[in-house]
Amino acid sequence: QVQLVESGGGLVQPGGSLRLSCAASGNVFSINNMGWYRQAPGKERELVASITVGGTINYANSLKGRFTISRDNAKNMVYLQMNSLKSDDTAVYYCYGYISSSGLGPPTRYWGQGTQVTVSS
Repeated sequence: QVQLVESGGGLVQPGGSLRLSCAASGNVFSINNMGWYRQAPGKERELVASITVGGTINYANSLKGRFTISRDNAKNMVYLQMNSLKSDDTAVYYCYGYISSSGLGPPTRYWGQGTQVTVSS
């Protein structure tokens, strides 16, 4: 009923850039915090960046300056611009959103299906 769909992943060379997009659809009344996690093979999922409905942003310290998160509330979308990519950035990137399907009750955290980002020459 509520779905987050990601796009924009792929294979890039070191130093390259990618822009990931994530769109929420379905029974969406409102969206609060949104953001991105990533998970490399054999490792735990880690927070990349988050953004509140008001635009307050938090980045992982190691990524600050290379990655930029943004959102379009009217379109129910969140984006992740990734620059100066390194091989260590290779991972599956997941978007999330805290979504309410009505004007009552707390939001539920939803996850996208994940999109693969591979940084390699």
